[in-house]
Amino acid sequence: MSDLTIVDEKVGDVLVVVPTGRIDSATAKTLETDMLGRLSAGETNLVVDLEGVNYISSAGLRVILLAGKKAKASGGAIRLCGLQPTILEVFEISGFLRLFEVTPGRPEAIAAASA
Repeated sequence: MSDLTIVDEKVGDVLVVVPTGRIDSATAKTLETDMLGRLSAGETNLVVDLEGVNYISSAGLRVILLAGKKAKASGGAIRLCGLQPTILEVFEISGFLRLFEVTPGRPEAIAAASA
């Protein structure tokens, strides 16, 4: 069973996206709709807190990459935080650690996004 919940929280001019659960082929569309919708609505600085994500597939990576490109095109950026060791390993192997700023926790990511 694939479950994914997403909570969006505004902190100053930064939008914190907090997905919880699995990001796989069945749930990636939900994340894509949320993130791309927020970017289309004018949000440019996003922090994605992945602390509650226990699995991410290539479909999930694709969504984050798409959102990152869209944010960059708008003059903004997506920062990632709270990656569990297994998720961090997936990002490392896929080369995503070179594409995104990654911080251990949400406060650091929000501070970087606000700077």
